[in-house]
Amino acid sequence: MADPTILTCAVTGNITTLEQTPYLPVTPEQIAKAGLEAIRAGAAIIHVHVRHSDGRPSMELKHYREVVERLRAAEEDVVINLTTGPGQRFIPSIDNPSVAAPGTTLIRPEPRVTHVEALRPELCSLDFNTMYSGSSVVINTPANLAIMAERIQAAGVRPEIEVFDSGDIQLVNDMVRQGKLDTPMFCQIVLGVRYGAIATPETLAYLKSLLPSGSNWGGCGVGRWEFPMLAQAWLLGGHVRVGLEDNIFLEKGVLAQSNTQLVEKAVRIVRELGGKVATPGEAREILGLKKQAPRPE
Repeated sequence: MADPTILTCAVTGNITTLEQTPYLPVTPEQIAKAGLEAIRAGAAIIHVHVRHSDGRPSMELKHYREVVERLRAAEEDVVINLTTGPGQRFIPSIDNPSVAAPGTTLIRPEPRVTHVEALRPELCSLDFNTMYSGSSVVINTPANLAIMAERIQAAGVRPEIEVFDSGDIQLVNDMVRQGKLDTPMFCQIVLGVRYGAIATPETLAYLKSLLPSGSNWGGCGVGRWEFPMLAQAWLLGGHVRVGLEDNIFLEKGVLAQSNTQLVEKAVRIVRELGGKVATPGEAREILGLKKQAPRPE
């Protein structure tokens, strides 16, 4: 088993909405506060997306900067993991599928990592999936991923590789062989996304077996699969993740009133299985991370 187990809290994401749950943190102050409360409850890593004040997903550097500065100024030790996910979605028009419909966010890879280069967190996510998701197509081409990986690693940041199916891991392994990704790496296996890998013990064990040798890895499930896959990931020796990005329910029909409640339940499960959760310092040691100063504005 992973001992101790690193618990990541993904506090807001970019898909969960205020219409789904009024407890979603939205402003930089709310996101940072939710992250610090999750740390006090037992999380070691805070995975950060940012929003506009009305809840819409944001890619603005000023929003990331405020969250990061608040986290870094706090008394609590925290490992910060910034997303690079926004900017990858294409919605085809009904009349002409080659033309982007409203809601498309697909952009070049460089702007997707600008905030990472400026703020230099210890970790940032790097999604390897190309798949149908909701009403849009998520597109992460090998060429774009290579550009993002190069810039992330040049900034001294460790990419947390997110994979959603077996083909994603084939691409990861190809980029490792080509020298485009440093190893050992930290991989997050995401299960239960519709049209991605299904959330079963067999699927998780299979995907884990495909990862580059020596990888640190975690597994997480979305929606009602969050806690079953947390337990399964721990049993297979992986790290774990919860948060309102992935799931808004504490149990069937009961909304989680905070990320903290989800973290507390995750900690309880890990401990009742016989494990213990890592501190931020222990997570840093396990993953070989180092704190960095942001680049001057």
